[in-house]
Amino acid sequence: MNIRELQAQDLKLNWHPCAQMHDYENFKALVIKRAYGSYLELADGRKIIDAISSWWCKALGHNHPLLKKALLTQVRKFEHVIFANTTNEIIVKLSRKLTELSPGLSKVFYAGDGSSAVEVAIKMSLHVRKINKQAQKNKFVAFTNGYHGETVGALSVSDSGVYRDPYQDILFTPILITPPYVCGAQDPRWHNAFDAWCIAEKILEQHKKTITAIILEPILQGAGGMQLYSKDFLARLSAWAKNNDVYIIADEIMTGIGRTGKMFACEHADIKPDFICLSKGLTSGWLPFSAVLMTEKIYQTFYGEYELGKNFLHSHTYSGNVLGAAIALKTIEIIEENKLYERANLLQTIMLNYMQEIAAKTKILKNIRGIGAVIAADLIVTDPTKRVGYQLYKNAVEYGAFLRPLGNTIYWLPPLNIPLKTLRELRDITLRAILKLI
Repeated sequence: MNIRELQAQDLKLNWHPCAQMHDYENFKALVIKRAYGSYLELADGRKIIDAISSWWCKALGHNHPLLKKALLTQVRKFEHVIFANTTNEIIVKLSRKLTELSPGLSKVFYAGDGSSAVEVAIKMSLHVRKINKQAQKNKFVAFTNGYHGETVGALSVSDSGVYRDPYQDILFTPILITPPYVCGAQDPRWHNAFDAWCIAEKILEQHKKTITAIILEPILQGAGGMQLYSKDFLARLSAWAKNNDVYIIADEIMTGIGRTGKMFACEHADIKPDFICLSKGLTSGWLPFSAVLMTEKIYQTFYGEYELGKNFLHSHTYSGNVLGAAIALKTIEIIEENKLYERANLLQTIMLNYMQEIAAKTKILKNIRGIGAVIAADLIVTDPTKRVGYQLYKNAVEYGAFLRPLGNTIYWLPPLNIPLKTLRELRDITLRAILKLI
């Protein structure tokens, strides 16, 4: 089947995620032949830079040889066994490693993907209240502009209208607070967000008797436009939650495993959440796999004889999948041994400088921001109804980079081990793609 035939069959048969399929009539699906490092190789021979780590998950790039070796080693033993009433050495080692990385969180519950992990944390935080006879604590606090996934619970605590609004009839409504957005650590609000905190605190105080948990993306909101917010605000919020018997659910699905320059983004504010949800970079995108870490106290609330009825019976067919666990264990090992979370800080400096260079040359970028291996900027558009970001996306693919925007926000979120030479290529391609807009 040649490329055009394959694309035609794809359009006839497949419904791609997060897409208006009409767009595929003119902007054909890219036919991938293979992928390696920071590159995607197309069937027509072109190679393009994966500038967004394939939906933020390819922390170590594509086709990493050590991850492939870890996968094949485990495949030779067994590929999946039900995780109810069984265990194995790999999953125990992974759980030990995750809890060592997260002081105060001593237990791990495995799920299937990021949304599922969020669902687990939401359900646990409610279920605990039922067991403890705190049924009145049944409300969730979420951030404006936040996003936590596409399942019903995860979407309910998201504030992204384009994803949420069509399903309002089946969703519950959270209490929303707004964090103070910053461009980086040089912003005074990064260190002192007292004014913004006072506004949020008034809202929280009105509902504190009914709040079970606050769910948030620590420091960096992803799908909401790669928005960076104050670490001081997060620290104040965490302290308030501890003082008012409110759980903190840290959605580290995008930010965790080294992406922001620390193993977990929570470390920027030195907070200790009650739950951490992990996925994406946890397996460097090799397999769908997620984990929820929680405190010993939460775990012990459910612990007891079955007849007591304190059982958490949430389950996933592939919970604790050993192939995902083997790759996750190796991913963390590679990131730690190569200090890639520290390298993320080097990438931040380089990418920030590159984006500022582009802004100076094009005059159509604003609000340049970033942390770790994530840099974003907003296109200055005179007509917000026009899909300028989408056109930039098509231009970038033409020149050699997969640079899928969030509306009119462009961003770089490359693998943590991307070569610096490739970053320079990405800078030049992004510049060309923007200049073609002007």
